[in-house]
Amino acid sequence: MPTNWSESAEVAEVDLAACRAQLANGSRTFLAASLLLPRAVRGPACALYAFCRLADDAVDGGDDPHAAAQMLRGRLDRLYRGDPWPVAADRALAAVVARFGIPQALPAALIEGFEWDAAGRRYDTIAELEDYAARVAGTVGAMMALLMGARDEAALARACDLGVAMQLSNIARDVGEDARAGRLYLPRRWLHEAGIDPEAWLAAPCFDTRLAAVLARLLAHADGLYGRAGAGVACLPLACRPSINAARFLYAAIGHEVARRGFDSVSARAVVPRRRKAAGLARALVTLWPSPAAQALPALPATRYLVEAAAERGTRPQGAYERALWVLDLFERLERRDRLQRAG
Repeated sequence: MPTNWSESAEVAEVDLAACRAQLANGSRTFLAASLLLPRAVRGPACALYAFCRLADDAVDGGDDPHAAAQMLRGRLDRLYRGDPWPVAADRALAAVVARFGIPQALPAALIEGFEWDAAGRRYDTIAELEDYAARVAGTVGAMMALLMGARDEAALARACDLGVAMQLSNIARDVGEDARAGRLYLPRRWLHEAGIDPEAWLAAPCFDTRLAAVLARLLAHADGLYGRAGAGVACLPLACRPSINAARFLYAAIGHEVARRGFDSVSARAVVPRRRKAAGLARALVTLWPSPAAQALPALPATRYLVEAAAERGTRPQGAYERALWVLDLFERLERRDRLQRAG
């Protein structure tokens, strides 16, 4: 273990470099989007996403998803006690959750969602699908909001809305790919209402106008959540808004591309053309003051417990380990302010 602050900082930098390398191999989209984050948030965000990637791979890629999930819960327990496994992702996340006051309920819910995935769980209603999306994506939205200093319930609710909307976009894009892997995420009640037997369709996935209607309905629901999420951007520090807007516009563009292809994401996977990605990034940079009209809307029933857990923690660090990190961070900020004043 490091014996002084200088050594601790050196270990932290090595751990973050390892996290970035891990993301470069499998999460290039996030790594690119993270470049729009302010430097103070970029490193912690990489640590957070690296652990999320590690957890997803461990549960989804192993022979025993339940055992993998239990192992990950044990790792969470250790890093929340300040005694992480001696691997870069765990050490980096331990520092992040302590510094930013991220409650254990959030990454624990994420692991539960990965476990649902590995079990091939099906969803009858849109509310049940939102329960799943809240775990695998709403949790990430809430944790990212905490990294940016947003702790009030309105901001956290909108961050969860964005995560759920992004997951619905992914589901709409990957209908054919998921079906060929034996997975079905579309609400089965919606399929029945469209005249499609879910199990028969899954055995021989094909596209027709009935499925198009289901996907149009799903993407309309996602667009409503993207609209709600826009209000939450106004709750974030100005420097953080471009990256979150970029995520909002780029993921919404996935659904729009599915719609442009007639909602057929069975025959081929929709890919957003580079020029439309560039347009989304340009829009993200100029839409920094979105309307706050939806800020007062309550959290989705699926995400309410995440919002309450994140807001309940408050802004003060808990425990001696966290207090030490908080004090060190305070000293760094004061020193930086003094340097700026002297330069001025």
